[in-house]
Amino acid sequence: MFYSEEIVDEVREKNDIVDVISPYVRLTRRGSNYVGLCPFHSEKTPSFSVNGSKQIFHCFGCGVGGNSISFVMKYENLTFTEAVKQLADKAGIKLPDVPDNPDAIKRSDLRTRLFEIYKEAAKFYYFQLRGDYGKFPMEYLKNRKLTDKTINDFGLGYSVKSANALYTYLKSKGYSDELMIKAELVTFREGRGIFDMFWNRVIFPIMDQNNKVIAFGGRVMGEGEPKYLNSRETDIFNKRRNLYGLNFAKHSRKNFMLLCEGYMDVIALHQAGFTNSVASLGTALTEEQARLIGRYVKEVIITYDSDGAGVKAAIRAIPILKSAGIKTRILKLAPYKDPDELIKNAGSEEFENRIKNAENSFDFELSNIEKNFDLSGPEGKTEFLNKVAERLTEFEEELERENYIAAVAGKYFVSKEALIRLVNKIGGAKQIRETYKEASDRIKKDDKAKTADEGLLKTNRLLLSLIEDNPEFYKRIKNIISSEDFATPLYKDVARRIFLQMEEGRKINAAEIISRYESTEDQALVTQAFEEKFEVELDEAERERAFKEVVIKVKKSGLAEELKSIDSKDMKRFIEITRKQSELNKLEF
Repeated sequence: MFYSEEIVDEVREKNDIVDVISPYVRLTRRGSNYVGLCPFHSEKTPSFSVNGSKQIFHCFGCGVGGNSISFVMKYENLTFTEAVKQLADKAGIKLPDVPDNPDAIKRSDLRTRLFEIYKEAAKFYYFQLRGDYGKFPMEYLKNRKLTDKTINDFGLGYSVKSANALYTYLKSKGYSDELMIKAELVTFREGRGIFDMFWNRVIFPIMDQNNKVIAFGGRVMGEGEPKYLNSRETDIFNKRRNLYGLNFAKHSRKNFMLLCEGYMDVIALHQAGFTNSVASLGTALTEEQARLIGRYVKEVIITYDSDGAGVKAAIRAIPILKSAGIKTRILKLAPYKDPDELIKNAGSEEFENRIKNAENSFDFELSNIEKNFDLSGPEGKTEFLNKVAERLTEFEEELERENYIAAVAGKYFVSKEALIRLVNKIGGAKQIRETYKEASDRIKKDDKAKTADEGLLKTNRLLLSLIEDNPEFYKRIKNIISSEDFATPLYKDVARRIFLQMEEGRKINAAEIISRYESTEDQALVTQAFEEKFEVELDEAERERAFKEVVIKVKKSGLAEELKSIDSKDMKRFIEITRKQSELNKLEF
């Protein structure tokens, strides 16, 4: 660890976990905690919980957990030290100079070198476009009506028709084969050697929010597949968590963003004055990208292509943006295919008008559902209304749902009361299915937990959690249970830290203990221990019995492990342990 425990604790205490997580996850208060959709796995029902009093988070779906530092590490793909630095800056805490940590330095150094090599590669591509080899790709860009200023602003470049032009250049600059391969700028294949990832392509540098080049996109010149090629992921590039053009768009004064499909759409819109334009990176919009947008604006206008694929992508994006707390409208492009084509043919003023008249996302969905049914007959209309009612069940807020029900009823000349009954019927059936699935998943999880190892670990976690929730329990068992009775080195250490806090007369501080572990895996396991609960609600008497059973199980396991470790000749120790085992059920505490 780079920094002292005192410094780490100060940084953590100055960064309330709810404030840290809120920009990334849409949190809703539920009792004393906050819940939301987990940013680390895909889910429709919130299982991500933030405990403000304990200053910890935990996902009951994927198991990830920790404190504010853990969250930043996991979400931003940072080392422990990097996360502490980021939160320290946020809180205005000046960190002291500290001795170097070899492991942390290695990771940090790799990231630094990746940023450097990508900057150098971007320079190479930039000058190739403007050199003798770049005449054809430059002509292509000019034919797309891009100005010199736009081409320069976005740092566009060209990878020449050579298998190893970039490799040769970077080699001359002193970069190693190992780093180039780690950077995913070149590829090594047995029998073929090392060759460039990109060749004969217009290059679009992908930049992070701080204007650092972290990846490339390439559009092939002439024939070739794939038409567009993106960098593979590295230690500095995660395509799910980045947006093309965000480094420019975040400075826009508009209170909304224009969401496009591709690089050229973003560039064309920026050139036309719409500097609030961004695009996802070769994939459909992700939850991470939606949350990233949500840090800057609360409204998005989708400008995807007007073809079938674009419409489907827009429909997929709407609930993702909604879950991030973002209002969504859809810009009508027809008869043009994409924003670039609309701008070129109809001009910026027309595009601005279409922004003003962008369609409500639900109306857009409704019109697309309608295309699949024949509304001229009762059968088609009934099937259509059933489909719409299913969509209406997805509105969680009652008032919003009621408003849309009234709008649909009026538009399609159906009784509002009848539509409400249909929505309630479908919603009830859906809830039953979801409840059954959750119960089924829980049974599978419980069955898995019944294995010897997992069962023992669960018992360990329960005891740690019980002591954390009720410190009086510790006083009753301090002469019975030691940290060495726990099953794993990690839980032994957690128990030791808890017991030490108790002996010092302090309140158990879960977030502080989590901070003592630098890996996100350990942090998650420790958090899981603090969040472990009995599977059913227990009354006071049942809880007391359960507590005693847990203590005995942990002690029994500890004694069994101790017995395994003693010398077979040490009969005195053997007899002492076996006596303790036989007396376990008679213990009073």
